[in-house]
Amino acid sequence: MRPNLKPRALRLTITLLVTTMLVLSLTACQAAPATTTKDTRTYVTSLYPMYVAALNLTSGIAGVEVVNMTGTITGCLHDYQLSPGELTTIETADAFIYNGADLESYLDQVTANYPDLPLINASAGIELLDANPHVWVSVSLMIRQVETIAQGMAELDPANREAYLANAQTYTEKLSALRDDLHAAIDPLPKRDIVTFHEAFPYFAQEFNLNIAAVVEREPDSQPSAAELAQTISLIRDLKIQAIFVEPQYAADTAQTIARETGVPVYTLDPASSGPLGDPDAYLTIMRQNGEVLKQALR
Repeated sequence: MRPNLKPRALRLTITLLVTTMLVLSLTACQAAPATTTKDTRTYVTSLYPMYVAALNLTSGIAGVEVVNMTGTITGCLHDYQLSPGELTTIETADAFIYNGADLESYLDQVTANYPDLPLINASAGIELLDANPHVWVSVSLMIRQVETIAQGMAELDPANREAYLANAQTYTEKLSALRDDLHAAIDPLPKRDIVTFHEAFPYFAQEFNLNIAAVVEREPDSQPSAAELAQTISLIRDLKIQAIFVEPQYAADTAQTIARETGVPVYTLDPASSGPLGDPDAYLTIMRQNGEVLKQALR
C-alpha cells in the first residue's frame, strides 16, 4: 500500500510559499527608492546667457544646481508665454535669475504665482540703449551681470558666499581676456558699418565701435515691407556695406533676398541667446567665433 503523501506535499508547498515571499520582500526593499527631502539649492534661469553665467558661479559648490527654464529654446523671449511645464520648473526654484530690462514680459505671472520666490535681476543698475534688453551681448555688460548674479547668490546662500565670489572672480577674468582678444581682432578692421537682422547687437556695436547702419527685421520673424526692403538695399549700395549679418536663431530668407540684389555676402553673428546645455564655456566660444566672423567680413 502506497504511503499518504499529502502532509509532505503540504509542508513542501508551505516552504516554497514562505521562501518566495521572503525573496520578493527582499527584492522590493532593494528596488524601492530611498525617501529623501530636498537638500539641493536650485537656481532657475530665464535665458541661456544667464544659465551659462550661473553655471560658472556655482562651479564646484556641492548641493547646488542650475536649471534653464526654457531648455534649448532658440531666440529671445520677446512676448514669451510660459507653459505649464515651465511654471512647474520655476516652482522647484530656490531663486529665479532673469535678464531683466523688460525682456521677460511674463515676470508678473511668475511673481503672482510665487510671491515669495527670491528674484535676481541681472541687469539691475545697467543703463539701457533705447530700452534694448540684449545687454549680455556686450562682454563688459555680461561682466556686470555676472557680478550682480554672484552678489545675489551670496546673499541668498551665505554659507557658500566666498565660493560664489571666488567663482565670479575666475569667470570675469576669462570674460576680460575675451574682451581684450575681441578688441585685438576687431579694432584694426577698416570697415565699421554693418547691417543686422533683429536688434540684438547695439551693445556689442557700442563696445567695439561698430556702426549699425540698418536693422532689417527689428522684431524676430517680422517681414519688412517692400518700401523698407528697397530702402535697405539702397542704403547698402550707398554706404558700400560689405556684409549682412543674420542670427542662427532665425530664418535668413530676407537676408538672402537682399544679398541677391546687392551682391553683399551674408554672415552669421550669434547673440548667444541659445546654445548647448551644461557647457560653462559656451558664451566664450560663441563670442570668439563672432570675432572670427567679423575679421573675415570687415577686412
